[in-house]
Amino acid sequence: MKFFETIREMGHEQIFFCHDKESDLRAIIAIHDTSLGPAMGATRLWPYASEDDALRDVLRLSRGMTYKAACANIPVGGGKAVIIANPENKTDGLLRTYGRFVDSLKGRFITGQDVNISPEDVRNIRRQTNYVVGGAEKAGGPVVTTALGVFLGIKAAVEFRLPQKKLNQLKIAVQGIGNVGKNLCKYLHEYGVIIFVSDLNREKTEEVKHLYGATVVDPKEIYSLDVDVFAPCALGGVLNSSTIPIIKAPIIAGAANNQLEDEQIHSKLLESKEILYCPDYVINAGGLINVYNEMIGSDEEKTFKQLNNIYDTLLEIFIRAKEQGITTHDAAKYLANERIIRAKNIVTS
Repeated sequence: MKFFETIREMGHEQIFFCHDKESDLRAIIAIHDTSLGPAMGATRLWPYASEDDALRDVLRLSRGMTYKAACANIPVGGGKAVIIANPENKTDGLLRTYGRFVDSLKGRFITGQDVNISPEDVRNIRRQTNYVVGGAEKAGGPVVTTALGVFLGIKAAVEFRLPQKKLNQLKIAVQGIGNVGKNLCKYLHEYGVIIFVSDLNREKTEEVKHLYGATVVDPKEIYSLDVDVFAPCALGGVLNSSTIPIIKAPIIAGAANNQLEDEQIHSKLLESKEILYCPDYVINAGGLINVYNEMIGSDEEKTFKQLNNIYDTLLEIFIRAKEQGITTHDAAKYLANERIIRAKNIVTS
């Protein structure tokens, strides 16, 4: 990776590399844009194959947080952090050391819970810094509100794209049964959806099969199912030149970040197949909405009101994309940039 060329193209303000010999901490904190406020983004712990992979992931995720906050009308900027480690090697010492690095930024970056970081881990990090949110689990916590936001996004997409406006008896394939995917299945089941699921962890799929009557399919088969909605809820890059040609669902709406392997190429490929794509940083903003309201001390009623805006924002994006003949990915990006530019103009005027 051409490091400085890449961050210049993506527009990042600062990148911090964090290392501690004693705890074996290796982490990267990326601050993308603080026009709307301090950078806010959760911390992901993952055994990346290389440091380049970790850097590439944190750069894309942090930029996505900028757009996510702007589309959700949350007055914070975009940031993200990754810790390069195997989950089984996670220790209290590593988390506390990481917390000290976060604290050294003095509020320029506020973090929380992502993959392989639990609410208990968040509370552990909080022992070293106040610049972390998500430990209180208000309104069910960021996992529950993320799932609810995705559910509302699916409703918006179904209303816009399908002749059947109700979810009852629709077929939806959920890829990835982590905490968000499991909660999404709960909401879908309550509305009479026929659910198909896949995950590398058989115990997780068997659980949702038992709880919600889901049909378990092989992970390789999840893309080609004849369903109404495909909901990617695992890791990113799943929408690519290999998978898009075999997707039969007319709607893609899921919780995973960075679903498009190449944003321009694959958003256009989806459009060419007349697949309605819900931009991931719009539909999965529920977690950010939750932890932001926790941070400022808002009540749950305000949180749920902002969650409902995900539905309205996606409808606005779908309509703009159709009227302007552009992809939903580009329509969402233009909407986010308009709000960021407006905020900058207010500050400088």
